[in-house]
Amino acid sequence: MFPWKKKEAPKPGEKRTIKANNHLENAIHNYANNYIQTSKYTLLTFLPINLFEQFRRIANAYFLFLLILQLIPQISSLTYITTIIPLVAVLSLTALKDAIDDIQRHRSDSQVNNRKSFVLRDGKFVEELWHRVVVGDIIRMENNSFVAADLLLLSSSEPNSLCYIETAELDGETNLKVKQSLPETAEMGEDTNELNAFDAEITCEAPNNNLNKFEGIVKWKEETHSIDNDKIVLRGCVLRNTQWCYGLVVFAGKDTKLMQNSGKTTFKRTNIDRLMNRLILGIFVFLAVTCLVCTVACGIWEMQLGNNFQAYLPWESFVQDTDSETSGATVIALLVFWSYVIVLNTVVPISLYVSVEFIRIFQSLWINWDAKMYYDKNDTPAKSRTTTLNEELGQIEYIFSDKTGTLTQNIMTFNKCTINGIAYGNPTALDGNPVQTWDDDNDSVEDSVFDLTPLNAAARVDFSENKWSEETFEFYDASLPDEIKNKNSDTHLFFRLLALCHTVMPEYKDDKLEYQAQSPDENALVSAARNFGFVFKSRTPNTVTIEVNGKEEVYELLCILDFNNVRKRMSVILKKDNKIMLYCKGADTLVYERLEKNNQDLHAKTQQHLNEFARDGLRTLVLAVKEISPELWKEWKRKYHEASTALEDRDDKLHQVYEEIETDMVLVGASAIEDKLQDGVPECIYNLAQAGIKIWVLTGDKQETAINIGYSCNLLTDEMDDMHIIDGETKEEVHQQLEEALSKMGGTSPVTSSNKQDVPVHLVSFSSSTTNVPNGRRGDDVTEETTGGYALIINGHSLIHALSKEMEVLLLETGCLCKAVICCRVTPLQKAQVVELIKDHKKTITLAIGDGANDVSMIKSAHIGIGISGQEGMQAVLASDFSLAQFRFLERLLLVHGRWSYLRMCKFMKYFFYKNFAFSLCHFWFSFFCGFSGQTVFDPYFVSFYNLFYTSLPVLAMAVFDQDVNDELSLKYPQLYAPGHLNLLFNKKVFLASVTEGIVTACLLFFIPYGCISDQFGRQAFGIVIASILVIVMTLRCALDTAFWTLINQVFLWGSIIYYFLFIYLFYLSVFEYEYQGMAGNVWSTPEFWFTVLLTTVIILIPVLAVKFYLCDTQPTLADRLRRKIKMKKTISKHKDLRGFSRSSLQRRSTRSLRSGYAFSHEEGFGDLITSGKMQRPDSVISNPN
Repeated sequence: MFPWKKKEAPKPGEKRTIKANNHLENAIHNYANNYIQTSKYTLLTFLPINLFEQFRRIANAYFLFLLILQLIPQISSLTYITTIIPLVAVLSLTALKDAIDDIQRHRSDSQVNNRKSFVLRDGKFVEELWHRVVVGDIIRMENNSFVAADLLLLSSSEPNSLCYIETAELDGETNLKVKQSLPETAEMGEDTNELNAFDAEITCEAPNNNLNKFEGIVKWKEETHSIDNDKIVLRGCVLRNTQWCYGLVVFAGKDTKLMQNSGKTTFKRTNIDRLMNRLILGIFVFLAVTCLVCTVACGIWEMQLGNNFQAYLPWESFVQDTDSETSGATVIALLVFWSYVIVLNTVVPISLYVSVEFIRIFQSLWINWDAKMYYDKNDTPAKSRTTTLNEELGQIEYIFSDKTGTLTQNIMTFNKCTINGIAYGNPTALDGNPVQTWDDDNDSVEDSVFDLTPLNAAARVDFSENKWSEETFEFYDASLPDEIKNKNSDTHLFFRLLALCHTVMPEYKDDKLEYQAQSPDENALVSAARNFGFVFKSRTPNTVTIEVNGKEEVYELLCILDFNNVRKRMSVILKKDNKIMLYCKGADTLVYERLEKNNQDLHAKTQQHLNEFARDGLRTLVLAVKEISPELWKEWKRKYHEASTALEDRDDKLHQVYEEIETDMVLVGASAIEDKLQDGVPECIYNLAQAGIKIWVLTGDKQETAINIGYSCNLLTDEMDDMHIIDGETKEEVHQQLEEALSKMGGTSPVTSSNKQDVPVHLVSFSSSTTNVPNGRRGDDVTEETTGGYALIINGHSLIHALSKEMEVLLLETGCLCKAVICCRVTPLQKAQVVELIKDHKKTITLAIGDGANDVSMIKSAHIGIGISGQEGMQAVLASDFSLAQFRFLERLLLVHGRWSYLRMCKFMKYFFYKNFAFSLCHFWFSFFCGFSGQTVFDPYFVSFYNLFYTSLPVLAMAVFDQDVNDELSLKYPQLYAPGHLNLLFNKKVFLASVTEGIVTACLLFFIPYGCISDQFGRQAFGIVIASILVIVMTLRCALDTAFWTLINQVFLWGSIIYYFLFIYLFYLSVFEYEYQGMAGNVWSTPEFWFTVLLTTVIILIPVLAVKFYLCDTQPTLADRLRRKIKMKKTISKHKDLRGFSRSSLQRRSTRSLRSGYAFSHEEGFGDLITSGKMQRPDSVISNPN
């Protein structure tokens, strides 16, 4: 078996037939094996594929063509060494970088492929590597193990052959899902002989990316059984709360649904790379025109003058054989065309690509070495996994983010509650007085209002007396435990309800009680009750056992009225001491409708507390109870039985029955839990929005959950003009809702506008007394946009229609008019489709960030993909371009490293094209004095070394170290990020300006020395004069562009000039017997040379310096103004600050008003399974060890 061998997959729509335990028959179909490959190359394919990719770059192909020309002696005046050495260096350096990147992919592939699992081989289970697993194998899995392939569940350790899985890597959710095998296969249990004899034939759908659907049949023992998604366990899942299970492999490797949703790996290029390719085409046109001018001029010169000097400059023999002088001149002119192609080739310098790769490597190292993006809790630094996309980080306009595990920690904590009209959970100090808490703000420590002394520091409640308490549980209001100790009946009822009304399953590990819940919300509430002394300990199909202050209480479970997305509440009916009670928890709006009408004061107080909790971004549930008389229970039970056994409209009938019993309930209180955001998320999102970046959240969670997190992280606010929810079921409904939303927003969005200058910078405007100019230069005041803006919330089932060809532009127009867009219940593929929608129509730079395997498609589709090293494995990180430990580090990655990288690369590109046009066109001006013969004005070795040695280091130092402002100001003033959105720092206009400056500089470089000393020096000496001035001027010009000076900049700058003079002097000594020997010393010893150097340098650089001062004084950029303020602060007053520019203070609290904070994040629960007894383990498994 060759793991790298490609397998032909079935065509779409075909069925797959699998024989269990029959490798030979399954091999006939060439099903994919379980080998995963994300790498691009092998040892055999690396060289040809890598060279092919490199020569797709126009400049590399051009230099290969140039090298071929230089091998023809009749047209080349430069040796081929000048091209072959830098070309090989560029190809080798790029190949080495690509090889290192691919080796990392191979290592990650190897890590996954060499995981081990137990596979049935020859009648016994043996340890086997994952990549050797094939379709038709039977695999044994144990608790907490990863699933190796897509499996048909055969049997498990749990009653009724259930198993529990965590699907975080597939959909981002950590709540458990239930799978159940066929009853016929469940009978095999873990009997190896029966499993080995299992010879069923499975016919199922072909591999596809639909995570929520599976269709197939099993033929076994002359019987046919249907199988659906509930009987399939997918690769990437983790087995939880299940001792063991067995499964048959139906899809392996690239055919698994996880890999089908992972998307294709694409070769990513930056916006500057794409622009550079277009500019190089323009340079080729310029080069061709220039060479054509020289060709025509050469032909004219040869016919009129050159023909008369054949006694001194004889034509080549093949030219002399032509029929006439005109023909000979034409042949010479045609040859001269190619000569000038070679001579002027430095307008497209191959060293440009070497330098760019070098700069990008260093920019990546700055990211890797940034201690401020290091997360010490899990020892994870930021990492640049590619070295080709750094400057793209400075041009991001759209961020597409996952929610669970990316914005949040995916950890729910019990935060506050209200019981009988009294709110609990506000922290109290050691002296008993309430204190206020706030988030740390590194930028404004001096603005802190509170002084945290021991007396007013919040005191954490001590739960150590409770042996079931959890060390991680935190609560800071001591009054609530005191009420419980004082046996306050209301608080006891509140926590009894939390301990009883749920579908949580208990599990004992090493005598420690653990809970497995359908949602993290339920887990948080049951855990809170446990820590306050109301411990849920066990359940059977008919009973629920809790412990209250050391005393066990057993309740008879009569019925579970389970949660679903329509009811948005759940209830349990329990009996104890001949008293029947209904306990209910759910969304405030729905529970309040079903409360008894007395005690309106309590209802109002509780509602007030709910509003306060919601403003704090907490997720709320209202709790209520009802005592049921035996007569009412008997009558309702009869109706419930009829509804539950109905063959038609069962769900509707059950819903009606539930409505009958859930009436006239008594309000107990409300809970408030926090889906903890990662540290710094609201501040990060706020700052990114201030930078003009739009954030779209694409999550697999339900709508209420996503909206609550949107408010918590300040993505949504009450200041917004409107929030539009798109939840239509049909295409017509979705189209109507989008049209209405677009109409309310006031029109259409400039979706396909190609003129970036017409697109405003979101959230930021620059105003002054003078007219703003579109070159990144601003007036005196920086103001923030004050309009509320809009938000768009769209559900996954509606997104299916909205992404259709007929409606995608409407979706895009609507979304682009919104400040925030949240897509709920989306599949991994839909995430990628949303990203592609923006990429294709907006032509802007996109970034996707996520932490799970369900985010891989989105990460690969975006221009920049970022993986979070979080709770959901490493799949997102392995597919990403950059990896971070926390979402908050994205702010620094973009606003500091991204902006600096873009700024540095743009400065480098402008300067590099300038200095090479200035250098190359000296040959053009010289052609007028050499009969357009293709001669060079410079020493051929100077031509080779100009970009490699003489002028490379200063600009590299600038491109690696330069800063317009430091990192603190970059974060404090996110408006500095705006020029990247509009491509202001390097575009076609900037390029043309650099080229024009280079042409003018070349003209001055040639003609000023020509006018001063041409009559005193010969051609070689004249070339040394121009070369010396060129090196000095280019180096000082680089100094004028440098804004941040380091020791390395100083050494490289002055060292380059010294190195040039020293090297030339030594190289031209007579000991080398070179044709230029002794020439340098003779030239440099004359005062005319130094006068010419000074005169030319001043004439070239003084206008540049004047323009810089003029623009800085009359049209300063924001960076100019900040530097000026800092300078004034240092020189005038140490106490003067930048308050006129400071970022608005940011409160973590959202500003939601009267709205529900309800967000129960799971789907229909385990109610039916609990009451049916199917979920229960044997008593020995679930009983209390004590």
